Amino acid sequence: MTEALVTGGAGFIGSNLVEAIINKYQVAVLDNFHTGSISNLEHVSKDINLITGSCNDCLALNLSPDVIFHLGIPSSSPMYRKNPFLVGEAINGAVAIMELARQKGSKKVVFASSSSVYNGVPTPHREDAIIPVKDYYTEARMAIERVAELYFQLYGIDYAGLRFFSVYGPHEKAKGPYANVITQFIWGMKAGEPPVIFGDGSQTRDFIFVKDVVDALLLTSKKGTGIFNVGTGKAYSFNHVVDIINSRIGTDLRPVYKENPIKNYVMHTLADTSKIESMGFSPRYTLEEGLRIIMA
Repeated sequence: MTEALVTGGAGFIGSNLVEAIINKYQVAVLDNFHTGSISNLEHVSKDINLITGSCNDCLALNLSPDVIFHLGIPSSSPMYRKNPFLVGEAINGAVAIMELARQKGSKKVVFASSSSVYNGVPTPHREDAIIPVKDYYTEARMAIERVAELYFQLYGIDYAGLRFFSVYGPHEKAKGPYANVITQFIWGMKAGEPPVIFGDGSQTRDFIFVKDVVDALLLTSKKGTGIFNVGTGKAYSFNHVVDIINSRIGTDLRPVYKENPIKNYVMHTLADTSKIESMGFSPRYTLEEGLRIIMA
């Protein structure tokens, strides 16, 4: 059976991916459990090779994957603001993964990038946009994209970098304060707590359900080289999300609006998805359908 390595496979997106590919690949999961949890893999734990460790050390492991899904990258701007040295760790981890692919002859490396790179870029966001310098997190992601392109040019390592937009869905508990805003709203509102929103709630996000993200990962593992947006092409305000959640749980919890303390805050995200759609990608879940699933 074809071998697949999933870094960050015990995390939010990674564990959803592992569940989807367990019958298609011999799966190795490499995770340091920073924002991952063994509970995310409880349904597949007997069928995977679970390795606790950093992707920076992957060359020392006995792995020969045909395809690599590199999701084990610190995934939130506040992490990098708190510890700027994560920039170097993230880039070195990507280099290690590309070296593993080069040395073992892996056919494809698919990795997580982020829509956060579009901070300051007008919507809808296109992959060919000029990306301004904004923060540590986005600089790490941009560097990883360029490292992947370098390995493609030098060694022919095929790659796909996916700029995820605002991903939500099952298995976010271990992310805690770094979970998607939708999920944090649900947690608090189910406990009877009004949602706290920085600003007036008119900010919008292109929210995408994690199962659609898994579809994009699988699609680009088979075809397509380069950078791809992974979103829905539709954006919704935080206020709208709160209204939907209130409707579903039968409450009338009004948001508590606070002054936004975040410098360079992203007000709006919206993916131009024409590039990945040209390869056959189409999101299957509306916002309402995704919320129904995670609130069931």
